[in-house]
Amino acid sequence: MGTGMFSAQQPAQGRRWPRGQRFTLSAPGIEAEAAYRAAVMDVRSLGRDALTQAEKRWAEPLGLAPSDGIVMAEIRPGRRSLSDVSKALEPCGTPAAQVRESIDRLVEKGLVEPLPAQGAPPPHAP
Repeated sequence: MGTGMFSAQQPAQGRRWPRGQRFTLSAPGIEAEAAYRAAVMDVRSLGRDALTQAEKRWAEPLGLAPSDGIVMAEIRPGRRSLSDVSKALEPCGTPAAQVRESIDRLVEKGLVEPLPAQGAPPPHAP
């Protein structure tokens, strides 16, 4: 991680999200998730090694981890919480800490957006 504007704001253990915080894909995130889906669909019948390589090829130009794609796929339906995504990926053996790291990275890259809490004023309201 560089010395960009986000690195000074985030502690080493990651961001602390409010309980029940929900996330959605941004416009660039929708495109990146669609590219991920296309990449894995093209190779899914070729075995695990081909899938792993496709995920790496998708992730590297975006500066992401290969596992970030599956997190984006779980967020795609919209308004998903950390807990929702963690529960969905638990059967795959993806630990909640890895989901949190992915979401932090995806928010930092502008591919996932935290949604305002219900009843909260818009971010720029006086």
